[in-house]
Amino acid sequence: MDEHEVEFVSDGLRLSGSLALPAGQGPFPGVVFVAGSGEVDRNENHKKMQMNAFNELARTLADRGFASLRFDKRGVGRSEGKFLTAGFFDNVADAASALRFLQGRDEVDSERTFVIGHSEGALIASRLAGEAIVPAGVVLIAGTAQRGEDVLAWQAAEVVKHITGFQGWLIRTLPIDPLKMQKKLLTKVASSTGDTMRVQLVVKLNAKWMREFIAYNPADDLARSHCPVLAMTGGNDIQVNPDDVAAMQPIVRGPFEGHVIPGLTHLLREGKPGTADYKRQLKSPLDHRLKSMVAEWLERHAGSGDYRATRQG
Repeated sequence: MDEHEVEFVSDGLRLSGSLALPAGQGPFPGVVFVAGSGEVDRNENHKKMQMNAFNELARTLADRGFASLRFDKRGVGRSEGKFLTAGFFDNVADAASALRFLQGRDEVDSERTFVIGHSEGALIASRLAGEAIVPAGVVLIAGTAQRGEDVLAWQAAEVVKHITGFQGWLIRTLPIDPLKMQKKLLTKVASSTGDTMRVQLVVKLNAKWMREFIAYNPADDLARSHCPVLAMTGGNDIQVNPDDVAAMQPIVRGPFEGHVIPGLTHLLREGKPGTADYKRQLKSPLDHRLKSMVAEWLERHAGSGDYRATRQG
């Protein structure tokens, strides 16, 4: 894999990324990676949690003849802007700019460019699938088919259910209702007007992003999409509901393929449900089943015979 540092402009900001190219002669089919929520970089790495998801997937796809673009969010890594003031639809605009940038590269076949999104990135990919800027197909890893507010309520209930030890005992023993506390916070956020707000005096929250996220329903865009869709969620994911994969099936108008991968968590590794197991999971590479399913689906929808002949010629 040959990798280059690149820049593109979105909303007047310079965003930085990595353009990975396979061996051989192009133009190659291409993929734009869109990261999940939080202050994570082009590889879905946070200073407190190193996922190394997209760089690993990029290597897998390069071996299969795909070019790819991974980019840092606004205000993250080498990209300009402020992370805390960026809204969900700002992130959508940046992903659309990334897709246009990749489609404009001489090394890439503009008719065979796909979007792979994880978590929030899957929602952004759903939005792009329903917009005028249509990719050749989208891969929704841990995506949803319901409003963000409902996603957060389900997530909170699952997280609480899987808390063990002293913290779990406290929640079950004391008059603490995490769901009620979350609903109160979301009501406060929904009535806010600024880009940011303070929570408990010390925590600064991206209120703009939260307002847009809790109101957005990806099912609306999936119902408008005609491009091929691959949806994949782990059976042990407690941050998005695995049942949403089946819920997407009757919504999507184009070719649809869905999988719930047994034992897989939101970190795209096999492990126990619950955040207590996350640290151990990150010591392992990405799940081989997920990597194989993504690569094989992309090959089928990119026209593997054509680009393999080009790569080997």
